[in-house]
Amino acid sequence: MKKNMLFITLFLFSTLILSACTSNPDNNNVKHNNSKNSNTAFKVVIDAGHGGKDVGASGESGQYEKDFTLSVSKKVEKLLGQDPAIEVFMTRTDDSFLSQESRYRPKYANEIDADLFISIHGNTFSDPNVSGTETFYYHNNSRLFAETLQKHVVEATGFRDRGIKKQDLFVVKDTKMPAALIEVGYLTNLDDESKMWKDDFQNRVATSIVEGIKEYQEKSEKQGNWIF
Repeated sequence: MKKNMLFITLFLFSTLILSACTSNPDNNNVKHNNSKNSNTAFKVVIDAGHGGKDVGASGESGQYEKDFTLSVSKKVEKLLGQDPAIEVFMTRTDDSFLSQESRYRPKYANEIDADLFISIHGNTFSDPNVSGTETFYYHNNSRLFAETLQKHVVEATGFRDRGIKKQDLFVVKDTKMPAALIEVGYLTNLDDESKMWKDDFQNRVATSIVEGIKEYQEKSEKQGNWIF
């Protein structure tokens, strides 16, 4: 009889302790935060504009936009890859042709459930005097990213600030995450182009793009998940 009473007492005591622990709101919050943040990388897709037979703009020097965009994109990939909290994806890593009709670029970003998408380009215009840096976006949830990116890249290039613009471009329209297309400078402008092919200039631009991505990431996390 005494053994039975002792067993019942121990059982009730252990049940009360277990109930107190599981009902503690602090314990629940810790478990929730850990499960939300652990092993969750911030996925960034870097899209080197054009490629293959789609050469993009041709500068006064005869060089192609597709080569400029790939060079800068690889520099961005290398810098971002140094952050263990960021996972970097590239739409192309060589001189591959990606058909616009296939919509591969935004589809790829959507399929991997990316958090951010950036397409890198060099601009062109019939008037060789036109110069500057500009950024395009489409959805409202991309505006802050476009503004942040534009600010950093303009500081790095020193080119005229042409601002951000809402534009119906499939790479920023068809993506389901915040997305921006940056036109670093005009390859048809002699002054812009002479700087854009220099390695130190491209390194500065790549660094500024990474800074823009990280600033946006910090802002969005502070406001809870991503900004819409």
